[in-house]
Amino acid sequence: MTTDNGLATGTPETPVTFINVFEIAADELDAFVGKWEERARLMRDKPGFIDSRMHRARSTDSRFQLVNVSHWESQEAWEAATADPDFASRTRAAREETRRQPITPNPAVYDVVVELTAP
Repeated sequence: MTTDNGLATGTPETPVTFINVFEIAADELDAFVGKWEERARLMRDKPGFIDSRMHRARSTDSRFQLVNVSHWESQEAWEAATADPDFASRTRAAREETRRQPITPNPAVYDVVVELTAP
């Protein structure tokens, strides 16, 4: 499928962007980022991984304190990587550790529908 601007969207072989925004208390940020980096390193060596960046809000008043943006060669590559048992167990453990102060992730896979670059 293509959009009006000609970019492919939704086909199995097209690159995808995984975005996960986190609602998290300010006092949990540093510990969470450290453990997130450990989990992200597992993904770095998976087939189809392109890159990943974790962004931190400059204001503690922002609803989403952390935003992860990762790029994958395809949705299939992302799905295979996230099915890794070690990654799944670490992700589950991270959720369990934060039950006393909930961290709310909001993950989804996206297709680019508009792209602009500097002239």
